[in-house]
Amino acid sequence: MSGTAVDLFDPAVHAGQDLRAVWHELRRREPVRWQPVDPAHGAAVPGFWVVTRHADVQRALRDPGAFSSEGGNMLATLLQGYDRGAGTMLVVTDGPRHGALRRLLSGGFGPRQLGPVTDSIARSTRALLGGLVARGGGDFVTEVAAQVPLRAICELLGVPESDRARVLELTNAAMLGEQDEAASLEVRIARSEIMQYYLRLAAERRTAPGSDIVSLLVGSTVDGRPLTEEEVLSTCYNLIIGGDETARLALAGGLLALAEHPGQWRRLRADASLVGPAAEEVLRWTTPVAHVGRTATADTELGDGVRIAAGDAVTLWCASANFDEEAFADPDAFDIGRDPNRHVTFGFGPHFCLGAQLARVEIRAMLAELRNRVTSFEVTGPAPRLASTFVRGVSALPVSFSA
Repeated sequence: MSGTAVDLFDPAVHAGQDLRAVWHELRRREPVRWQPVDPAHGAAVPGFWVVTRHADVQRALRDPGAFSSEGGNMLATLLQGYDRGAGTMLVVTDGPRHGALRRLLSGGFGPRQLGPVTDSIARSTRALLGGLVARGGGDFVTEVAAQVPLRAICELLGVPESDRARVLELTNAAMLGEQDEAASLEVRIARSEIMQYYLRLAAERRTAPGSDIVSLLVGSTVDGRPLTEEEVLSTCYNLIIGGDETARLALAGGLLALAEHPGQWRRLRADASLVGPAAEEVLRWTTPVAHVGRTATADTELGDGVRIAAGDAVTLWCASANFDEEAFADPDAFDIGRDPNRHVTFGFGPHFCLGAQLARVEIRAMLAELRNRVTSFEVTGPAPRLASTFVRGVSALPVSFSA
């Protein structure tokens, strides 16, 4: 299927084929392309722009004045014309409000807060991966990749130890269904219950604050007033999604990449100094968030003078930008020593992911623990890819390990 014919609005396309050849063709022939949407889908807009070059993606991401996040940061919300979290959730808020919220939240991701979480991630990874290796293998997604990030987020948000088993269960159910276009009843119930939990936790932190992010949110003011309950809950939900998805999908995708490139696994085993660069290459190679959505605020241009009208939906495809020949040498090679590695997996500019360092810690911990515990491993069954236009990765990864 050629790049000009592929329907990027179809989740099955993203699950069913390797799109690297499509991205290559689009970058070469039509780096800013209009994708119409069938009216039968009930979209509020007629279509969306597809932006595929690294330089153009960076340019749009660094300019929220021209390309706003407040109409939605993914296709599902862009095409309905609004996002309910706009103005309250960090990822879909721009301007001074975004800056104020970001400055507030940055306090929850400083060295003092991340130090204990880093130690906790190392312990969780050691225990979870160690258990899987001791059993000879299993599903790496459900037993390791889905658990490490959620445990870290529970710690950052101050979830008490006594509640964590239930919170992890609910969050797993809510997040693992996040890619579904029409979430099942069970997923919707789980999302509702997890938000009710954080509503109660926020109420407790107002009277008995701690050093966690929920305490930070309920005890601070932005623009001279306290955050509303809706703003606190939106921010918690934002952190749960962001803290879970990128790391979960990158952890699983990284193990799969090493299985598919045994020479790179041998390099990693032989040289501990490659753990850091390997984590960055895992982030580039997996690109867990396929695109970032924006809305043009005024008539503008992108690419080679392509005119974009005010109000148009614009999708910036990180999944293509991270394989752009103009930005990366030999981009289709998985190279754990790649340097430089200017991937846009965490975005770029004002909306650069607050949890980037946390995700990096989680991936490095997994790579380091693999080196310490495992001599060889192999994928033992299907690793189905998610049917989603927004996130990229596998929903299961059965593996066997030799300790």
